Amino acid sequence: MEYLSVADARTRSGLRLVLTAGVPGPWGEAAKAVFAARNVSYLPVEQQAMQPNEELRDWTGHRNAPIACLDEEPPLTDWLDIVLLSERLGSGPSLLPDGEADRALSLGLAMAIAGPDGLGWHRRIEMTVAILDEPETTGTQLRAILGKYGVRPGSEVDSEERIVSILLGLAEQLERQKALGSSYFIGGAVTVTDIYWACFSMMLSPLPQDLNPMPDWLRPLYSAVSEKVDAAINPILIEHRDRIYGTHIAIPLDY
Repeated sequence: MEYLSVADARTRSGLRLVLTAGVPGPWGEAAKAVFAARNVSYLPVEQQAMQPNEELRDWTGHRNAPIACLDEEPPLTDWLDIVLLSERLGSGPSLLPDGEADRALSLGLAMAIAGPDGLGWHRRIEMTVAILDEPETTGTQLRAILGKYGVRPGSEVDSEERIVSILLGLAEQLERQKALGSSYFIGGAVTVTDIYWACFSMMLSPLPQDLNPMPDWLRPLYSAVSEKVDAAINPILIEHRDRIYGTHIAIPLDY
């Protein structure tokens, strides 16, 4: 993917989407997939993973990604704000169910995947907590950044339990839907829940290299899960993920 620099992006109008360059960050990949599903075009802007990104902070007030910047409106970083922006700007079938109960369930499950205390949050802790064991002379800045994400010595224990609980709940919902004849999390059509699970599943069981050409150093990190987490990855979750990518999200991934 070709990215605008922050300096160039600041001079442009329309929707600009800040993304982590070179890696399939799940929050960013989900934002891309949601905008694509809603036929929303944007200009991609480069952010560097785990770096200060001072120019980006000066422009948006944030150093992370994704960030959606629409004209002079306030920058959006929360997954739900980005989903709602796609609903406002997009066309075609909505990614939110019509009924209020189904809408609440869809957003609640997506929150368990992408929100604070969610799957992505705790998987990030599991993958990065080892950095805290590095000598004090290295990684000081990175450890400070990770601390803002709840990475603390021993935090991976609680994170493992939370991840397992979320995975079991997602599998239960898919089993209920399968009994009703549906291959989606909610109702009979794709919703944000389906897209967010598909994208965040990369942190547990990435698509093969030809479909997800991630850097060599990243794949082992994403693939290494504990025995408890591995046991909680019900095959129905991976089957669902593969179906969503095959039907609703463009592959191979481009980042």
